[in-house]
Amino acid sequence: MAEHTHSEHDTHDSWFSHMKPKTTFFLGIGSALVIFFVVGFFILLGIMLKGDSGEDKIADKKAAPTAQANPTPQAEAPAPSAGAEDLPPVTDADWTRGEKDAPVTIVEYSDLECPFCKRLHPTLKQVIAEYNGKVNWVYRHFPLVNLHSQATKEAEATECAGELGGSDGFWKLLDKIYEVTPANNGLDLAKLPDYAQEVGLDKEAFTACLESGKYTQKVQDQAQGAVLAGGAGTPYNVVVKGDTKIPVSGAVPFENFKNVIDSLLE
Repeated sequence: MAEHTHSEHDTHDSWFSHMKPKTTFFLGIGSALVIFFVVGFFILLGIMLKGDSGEDKIADKKAAPTAQANPTPQAEAPAPSAGAEDLPPVTDADWTRGEKDAPVTIVEYSDLECPFCKRLHPTLKQVIAEYNGKVNWVYRHFPLVNLHSQATKEAEATECAGELGGSDGFWKLLDKIYEVTPANNGLDLAKLPDYAQEVGLDKEAFTACLESGKYTQKVQDQAQGAVLAGGAGTPYNVVVKGDTKIPVSGAVPFENFKNVIDSLLE
């Protein structure tokens, strides 16, 4: 008599046919959940790999509040509604690095706790050095308060430095803060008077100025100006020559600025 052997297919069919409907149902649900989580993982991985854009955005997820000495009121920045053509004009109230009568100006809107602004800072120093009198740099405040709750107070600190030490005092403290901060609310605000003293400012006068909140409104006004000029994140730069205004967003390399500046100087 010929021996009958079950094929693998027959074995599987027999196994499933003897399973209870309830067991089959839960196996199906389990398989679907496994597929869902695997697909979700790869989608999330793709989003994370695209995350480093070289710019902190206004609409980014709100950062957790960080304790801050003498907190000041902070206004939310509205959604961008215009462009670089609406850049507020440069005036004597601005802090300028380089020759004031240089034919090209870079207006930077920046946040002292933004890691991309920290990355861009030495690049703009390089631009001023290499163009030697042909380009100047105007620094304006654009603290993204949803991300960096400490940035407004640090911006006010640089204004106090400017009050006490002029342009030299402003830029020295600005450089110092970018040098020491790890970014993303990593700076200890209690050390700001010590940093001011390190760059040659009177510690007591600086502390009194900072605690007064006298520059809160100026910082907020400049942030509003950034939005009017098309800024949607930091760093946001506008390269200006006469009536020509070219926006440059993000922590771009020196070559990007060189291409824009050279086209304006031709």
